[in-house]
Amino acid sequence: MIVPGYEDDLTLATRLADAADAITTSRFRALDLSVSRKPDRTPVTDADTAVEDAVRAILATERPGDAVAGEERGGTAGPRGRAWVVDPIDGTKNFLRGVPVWATLIALAEDGAPVVGMISAPLLGRRWWASRGDGAFLRDTAGTRPLSVSSVSSLSDAYLSTTDLNSWTEHHSREKYLALTEACWESRAFGDFWQHCLVAEGALDLAAECVVNPWDVAAAQVLVTEAGGRFSDLSGAATHEGGSALSSNGLLHDEALAVLRR
Repeated sequence: MIVPGYEDDLTLATRLADAADAITTSRFRALDLSVSRKPDRTPVTDADTAVEDAVRAILATERPGDAVAGEERGGTAGPRGRAWVVDPIDGTKNFLRGVPVWATLIALAEDGAPVVGMISAPLLGRRWWASRGDGAFLRDTAGTRPLSVSSVSSLSDAYLSTTDLNSWTEHHSREKYLALTEACWESRAFGDFWQHCLVAEGALDLAAECVVNPWDVAAAQVLVTEAGGRFSDLSGAATHEGGSALSSNGLLHDEALAVLRR
């Protein structure tokens, strides 16, 4: 049962994801795809801006009183009130290179905390969603099922992922991340949204990122926590706005943080 108050928001988030998927799937591998660079030197395609514009247009009609914060068009999500936090294409580098691992991320935050999350990866054939108090779910070719994090309780048995090893050198500590990989059973770089979704599914036990923006992880925060896991920045604060992220099954969270702080 959907918690009263979020059923309409989750339905709207589904509409937003449908609109986004229609745009991204039509522009993926398009020969006339337009690519430019933002001031931070990260790439942006015409699909990124088209998706965010479409999402904003729907929200302007359906939720005119809500704030919107998006990666491409800006805006802020303050500590009070309702705000939609949108990453039109998470994994733009994959998108523009023809790698099918990317997704649209949509979250609704109330008073600074994500309460609805929607992650749609159409080329993977997967969509994840969650709302506060109602659990987390995945729809794929096998149907729809509720999600639950793993029960792995030792780092030596843990499966870990990050986005880019080189980013740890610039933004945190490469040595500390390598120490965490050495403490774990296995490590990969599934990257971006997918690793947090895999934590929610119980396929991974830990996903660590040393640098993120709020729109990168707002939807992941509610997804992981509603699946029974834990989400924080690398200081341990339970926020999507801390500039870094660690999602886990909860059992390994403090131990992983301790390794990254050493």
